[in-house]
Amino acid sequence: MTVVEDRPATAGAPPPGRGNPLWALLRNSWRQLTSMRTALILLFLLAVAAVPGSIFPQRSVSRENVAEYFAAHPKLAPAIDRLFAFDVYASPWFAAIYLLLFTSLIGCVLPRLRDHVRALRTVPPDAPKRLDRLPQHAPGAERPEEPAAVAAEIAKTLRRRRWRTRLRETSDGWTVAAEKGYLKETGNLLFHFAMLAVLVGVGFGHWYGWHANRLLVEGADQGFCSAVTQFDESVLGPRVDASDLPDFCVRMTDFESTFQSSGVPKSFEATVEVSENGGDYRPDRFTVNDPLRLDGANINLIGQGYAPVLRYTDRYGASQTKVVPFLPGDLNMTSEGVVQFPDVNLDPATGERDPKLQMGFEGVFLPTGGTDGSATSKFPAADNPVLYIAAYRGDLGLDVGKPSSVYALNREQIADGDLKKISGERPYVLRPGEKWTLDDGSTLEFAGIRRFATISIRHDPTQFLMLIGAVLGLAGLMLSLFTHRRRVWFRVVPAENGSAIEAGGLPRTDYPGFGDEFAALTRHIKEGTP
Repeated sequence: MTVVEDRPATAGAPPPGRGNPLWALLRNSWRQLTSMRTALILLFLLAVAAVPGSIFPQRSVSRENVAEYFAAHPKLAPAIDRLFAFDVYASPWFAAIYLLLFTSLIGCVLPRLRDHVRALRTVPPDAPKRLDRLPQHAPGAERPEEPAAVAAEIAKTLRRRRWRTRLRETSDGWTVAAEKGYLKETGNLLFHFAMLAVLVGVGFGHWYGWHANRLLVEGADQGFCSAVTQFDESVLGPRVDASDLPDFCVRMTDFESTFQSSGVPKSFEATVEVSENGGDYRPDRFTVNDPLRLDGANINLIGQGYAPVLRYTDRYGASQTKVVPFLPGDLNMTSEGVVQFPDVNLDPATGERDPKLQMGFEGVFLPTGGTDGSATSKFPAADNPVLYIAAYRGDLGLDVGKPSSVYALNREQIADGDLKKISGERPYVLRPGEKWTLDDGSTLEFAGIRRFATISIRHDPTQFLMLIGAVLGLAGLMLSLFTHRRRVWFRVVPAENGSAIEAGGLPRTDYPGFGDEFAALTRHIKEGTP
């Protein structure tokens, strides 16, 4: 007869949720997302997703370049714009990869951290019965001391060598178990936490950071203050308003630069006067690798150039002076630029201005002109400054409301005949202090030269966090690469002349040098030497 034993109704029931297909799908999806393989795939996808940001111009960097791309590719640009090609880092698909990677890393790191803490609190396991089956084995050797004293000395020696040690008494003697190399997993976890810190820093830096560019010309009349309207380009984070910008003003009083014989810049330094929060101006300096730090914003020096000072006197004797930066085009600072005088030739009798009498000048500036007459600079320093310039008269096209470049004349106006060249085929040559008299009696004077610096202003509230993440990531990587998990066991049993010692070792990771380390360790312990 078969006896059926009574059991609780829930004894054979499946765990909660196991019979639910939706719960099983969510559980399996979470396991796949938080696996190390998925994290590596997402990291690779994040790198691939950033590639279009370096191929196509980005609106967050330069809206002018995006507009030029639309003008050059009228059919392609609207199509790729729908895929956020010009806003890669603010696109939904980039944010999705970013958040999935962040979630995956958290899901990978937290269970491993829990297991690592549990492993650190666990004592080393006892010695196996057959030490001779381990990869490293040292057969028995005798010492004259008692087994308890020998085992205690072995444990002390291993602790001195920073092994986690456990001394146990057995029925036939003593065993000493030791393990080392848990810093390898500590380094792995440290590296992953550093990656999380970097991801957090990038996200919050994008939200609460801002950056701007400014071309700063030498002179007290050419300074600027921290306002969006006074920046040449500016990008504010989604959580930053124009009123959140720090209050400071900067004006450059001097700019010094030195060059190698090949024309490569050796050093350049800007001397400025700075006012913060409406206070008095104070002198300061900054160079390429030593930015100017103002109220959480770093001002970096990223470029240099020359700004000719041109004075135009119209046919009625009224003068206007402009300091115009010319943009360098080669290593020797051959620079091109445009100066426009739309408000000249105002008739004093009627007080009216004829738009057909506006003046524009287009030229090439050479810091060091040669004797061959070519419009190419021979050296970037202003050793022999020369200005090749051409004059245009007519409607500059500035009153139509269309945006235009400040470094080139409006080619449409020239093509339509509204802006005509009046200087002939060959440009006029001017040196500092010289004047050029035009056909209507007006003059253009090359009054001097000023230096300008291209500066980048950046505020990143998570900069320190990014630095800490980079340092910790490097430290964790070094620990992970150069630390190895291994275990050793010693069995000490009574012998005729004292104690017999047998040792075994097991590397937990690939460690080619473990055999030499084990041999040296057992030799010192068996001989009783330090």
